[in-house]
Amino acid sequence: MNIECLYKEKLMSAEEAVLLIPEVGSISIGMRVATPPALIEAVAKRARHGNIKDLRVYYMRSGGKALETLFQEDLLDVVHPYSSMLTKEEAKLAVAGFKKGKKLINFVPISFSRYPETISKLIDLDTFLVTVAPMDKHGYFNFGTNGDYAIELSRHAKKLIVEVNENMPRTAGESLLHISEVDAIIENTVPLLEEKPHPLTEVDHKIGQIIAPMICDGATIQIGIGRVPNAVAEHLVNHKDLGIHTEVITSGLIDLIKNGVVTNSKKRINRHVSVFTFAIGDRSVYDFIDDNLSMACMPVSYVNKPEIIGKNPNMVSINSFVEIDFFGQVNSEYIGHQFSGAGGNLILFVVLIYLKEGSLF
Repeated sequence: MNIECLYKEKLMSAEEAVLLIPEVGSISIGMRVATPPALIEAVAKRARHGNIKDLRVYYMRSGGKALETLFQEDLLDVVHPYSSMLTKEEAKLAVAGFKKGKKLINFVPISFSRYPETISKLIDLDTFLVTVAPMDKHGYFNFGTNGDYAIELSRHAKKLIVEVNENMPRTAGESLLHISEVDAIIENTVPLLEEKPHPLTEVDHKIGQIIAPMICDGATIQIGIGRVPNAVAEHLVNHKDLGIHTEVITSGLIDLIKNGVVTNSKKRINRHVSVFTFAIGDRSVYDFIDDNLSMACMPVSYVNKPEIIGKNPNMVSINSFVEIDFFGQVNSEYIGHQFSGAGGNLILFVVLIYLKEGSLF
């Protein structure tokens, strides 16, 4: 197999690549950083020209380009988004449609860990679109920031189209994708989506100061997105030999690694390696995980699998919630309307409740 010749055969424009998508069918797109902007825009153009009749789009949480181009109200008669993790903008679009008696956004509540399996079993997926890192000399692209459902759904779909971005980092773990598995390649080197953390408040710091001493040295931690998890991370700087087994890698966790707080030496599995399923942050986050063999990007079905989580010693999960009642019931996805999704919170809670060494914050 001559991989260079194969690359040239499969290389095309975004407009040519999206012709592989049927007029009536279903696609899934990469999540957050892995949402492929040029391909999404090309699908939107095709829909606007009347060459798409009924397209279902399945995804967990899209990057900004999908909302800017494909998920515009004038296209939503033929393009039907099925989201399992609503953004603020999608929630607004759903409300706007409701007021007009139209269903513009379909919310599909699926636990993050079950997403690849659920879509694979229930949806006859025509095409998967995703951003990847450039092919190496052995013929392998790399999923980079996003293992999540991309690793599995890219192999489930009938067709796979990749958008090669030189800014996408290469990660260890199960991030490899061989050119023989790819149907079409486009090249588009643009800045990756970045999400910078919000400044911490005095209350955030106080919460971090309270929680940090409750976490023992040698614990394995999972930290979510938000000010409170970031505050806890800031106040773990004097801990020792922490391990990381988490959905998301953020700047707070990377700071702990850089400061020597994280060694992963006490973990029972994946020792000396930080395990995650997607990364989000600024460019420094992506630079840190690039070609870093200690950062293992794995499918979410592995990272959030109860049997895997349960093998980690003193597993600690730190997440943000919207509200909690006097019975201890928490809400993390609804404030008068759906604004988020289940994500991985539910499975983490269920597992850690039954672990003798587990803690939830």
